[in-house]
Amino acid sequence: MVDKSEWQGKSGETWAAEWRRTDRSFSHLTERLLQRTRDFSFGKVLDIGCGAGELSLALARGRPEITVTGVDVSPQLVEAARERGAHLANLSFELADAAQWKATDGNRADLLVSRHGVMFFDDPPAAFANLSEQAASPASLLFSCFRAVPENPFFTEVMRLLPAVPPPADPDAPGPFAFADQDRVIPILRAGGWENIRFESFDFPMIAGAGDDPVEEALSYFSVIGPAARVAAEMDEGARGRFFDRIRELASRNCHEGIVSLPAAAWIVSATKVA
Repeated sequence: MVDKSEWQGKSGETWAAEWRRTDRSFSHLTERLLQRTRDFSFGKVLDIGCGAGELSLALARGRPEITVTGVDVSPQLVEAARERGAHLANLSFELADAAQWKATDGNRADLLVSRHGVMFFDDPPAAFANLSEQAASPASLLFSCFRAVPENPFFTEVMRLLPAVPPPADPDAPGPFAFADQDRVIPILRAGGWENIRFESFDFPMIAGAGDDPVEEALSYFSVIGPAARVAAEMDEGARGRFFDRIRELASRNCHEGIVSLPAAAWIVSATKVA
């Protein structure tokens, strides 16, 4: 499980240091979300769980006439996002929990977006209710989240290489796969004041390695990011070395034209604020 406290601590620190890799891994998903924003008319954007700011930056660069605010609970990620976006006058980042974030009268977004940033709320219905209250009327919501674990070889193939697979987490607990089940997400959004809920299935190659030595780059990625990295950190040196050898083999099998990637599966969810 990765919850708010994790993002404020070690996970936030790791992702802030590795933002180039994480942005690259989600690059196809980011592009799809940007395409989907063209379905909406908007002037102010709120990026929920903005991380190191990739989606916020892309929106602000591409649409200088709009304003974009990114919020995240991780001080390290917000610092990285601010450094990256310092040259854009229509972009700002705030250290805040979107579940409690309050908009000023002139800063009520008419489009709320998130690239995999909404699955970590302690109380999802309350969080989406707050976001609805802080949004303009009318407003639209667009976010991505992972589908079920078995549909995501990017995770399952690496986890299978561990000496012992960790027990499955509570599917409703905050974490990467907490919004995999449509039947759970729809009531959450409705309770939070959102309607016209739509799910788009989106499959994409999630990139782990590229550059001069994509296999070693992939090994470096998996050794610091994701659930397998946590388990590997607790192994003795010998077991960790054997695990890393297995990752190299997996990366080699999935290296094509200088890029190591494995399949990933997401939902892209859209909704509108209840009038």
